[in-house]
Amino acid sequence: MSASSAFGLILAMLVVGKLLAWRRIVPPAAPDALNLVVLYVCLPAAILLYAPRLRFERELLGLLAVPWTLLVASTALTLALARVARLPRAVTAALLLLVPLGNTSFLGFALMPALAGDGALRYAVVYDQFGSFIMLSTFGLITLGLYGGERPSVGAILRRIVGFVPFIALVIALTLMPDEYPDAIAKPLKLLADSLLPLVALASGMQLRLRLPGHHRLPLVYGLGAKLVLLPLLALGLSALFGLGGELRAAAVYESAMPPMITAGALLSLAGLEAELAAAMVGFGLVASMATLPLWHWLLAG
Repeated sequence: MSASSAFGLILAMLVVGKLLAWRRIVPPAAPDALNLVVLYVCLPAAILLYAPRLRFERELLGLLAVPWTLLVASTALTLALARVARLPRAVTAALLLLVPLGNTSFLGFALMPALAGDGALRYAVVYDQFGSFIMLSTFGLITLGLYGGERPSVGAILRRIVGFVPFIALVIALTLMPDEYPDAIAKPLKLLADSLLPLVALASGMQLRLRLPGHHRLPLVYGLGAKLVLLPLLALGLSALFGLGGELRAAAVYESAMPPMITAGALLSLAGLEAELAAAMVGFGLVASMATLPLWHWLLAG
């Protein structure tokens, strides 16, 4: 599927999902059910299919450094803005999570083949599992504890990591699976992996929220500007600094350019930390990324 076809499919599924929810054709729990199918079936299938092709390359260390460097940079920038603009603590917490943490698994895995080819997906898996996922499980949980509740223990963090189904699939893929599967296994895995894009877009459309009070405009503009423009630009510079090219550079830039992470927004809501701002950043970010991601594709492909 070409990039233009992929974006067209996403926009169509967003509209369909929104209409299904608006007309109450589907129950309120429908997007949660679809997300669970993606999390427990489609994502592991994609990881099992593409991760075994990974081989240690020195450049992988540079790829791993990109999301963590972006986390440090975005945290420093957000805390500086919070101090200058005197943002409420809950708003600061939302920005600390939603600026560095992107939708690198659900949307990232679904779009990567169209944006950069199937080969780039294995590098997107590295970026997501050793970057975004571990950051959410450590930095994210600690931030939620500091700003909204109880600090998680080291044991709780480790249990979250080792019990995460896509992470288990990654460990199995890297240790037990062959580089190439027989067709009887490869074709079903690819069918499941290819289901990522329509299912993610449909569920996102059902959950899409595009409302925000005026007093949240500054955090929203800063958050989406940093997430969709500034961080990918930094990732592009870091790719040059770390000697990343081709599919490695594409994975680093595209994954950093994904809109705010849906899971991070849900955790903020559960913690009572600016649920309205979190929902707006996820919703507006998803829509805005349908304009910014093609621009990054044009820049990288040019």
